[in-house]
Amino acid sequence: MNRVALITGASSGIGMETAKLLAKQGYTVYGAARRMEKMQELKLAGIKLLAMDVTDEVSMISGINEVLKTEGRIDVLLNNAGYGSYGALEDVPLSEARYQFEVNIFGMARLTQLVLPHMRAQRSGRIINISSIGGKLGEPHGAWYHATKYAVEGLSDSLRMELKEFGIDVVIIEPGAIITEWAGIAREHMLKTSGNTAYGELTRKHAKMFENADKMGSKPIVVAKTIVKAITTRRPKTRYATGGGAKAILFARRILSDRMFDKVMLSLMK
Repeated sequence: MNRVALITGASSGIGMETAKLLAKQGYTVYGAARRMEKMQELKLAGIKLLAMDVTDEVSMISGINEVLKTEGRIDVLLNNAGYGSYGALEDVPLSEARYQFEVNIFGMARLTQLVLPHMRAQRSGRIINISSIGGKLGEPHGAWYHATKYAVEGLSDSLRMELKEFGIDVVIIEPGAIITEWAGIAREHMLKTSGNTAYGELTRKHAKMFENADKMGSKPIVVAKTIVKAITTRRPKTRYATGGGAKAILFARRILSDRMFDKVMLSLMK
């Protein structure tokens, strides 16, 4: 049976690499993103392209309908679209905070709503939600981003139990430091928002830490391989920590007290 996968945020990084790997595994892959011009590489690899903005209801409905009309089914939904917008909580406009939730959590949830009736009818399916190690810990200037990823964790854990009776798996992926455009966008937002405010000194140190993390991060293919494993294995784990020190950082978070972990985090921003 031909397996069909829909991947959001497929125009770069983790989404793009996962699309390529799944296609090599024999899946019919639909890559969805706002920036169609950045997905031409995928088209050459035999991946079908969808123009989709996860904050736009019409584009999501249209994309799902196109896949179902052509393929008749959706077996895998990879909710990968997301971004990091950093800045001290006092400095970030609530409009920006709301938009980050729209992209990182509400868009993911709405697309999942649209796919679920079809997966339930099939009595099968797999939903892969990209969280972050940031869904298990906090850091200065990242309050809104981390709030969205904590939300992804809670939503996914709840959804997993809801869908068990229908044969649908829900898996959480928790990447660590990954070499993508994410870090650059987050750093740029952070400096623009708080680089010249009362929080400026720590913000600039944090931006430097991001630069160093970029050098030690893993390539997106590392996470993509983990995602493909979660998709293709018969009985997937409920969550996978992968790439860029993810397991070590989460271990440290588990064993350290809150205040000790705070101290370690701040010590990295010198």
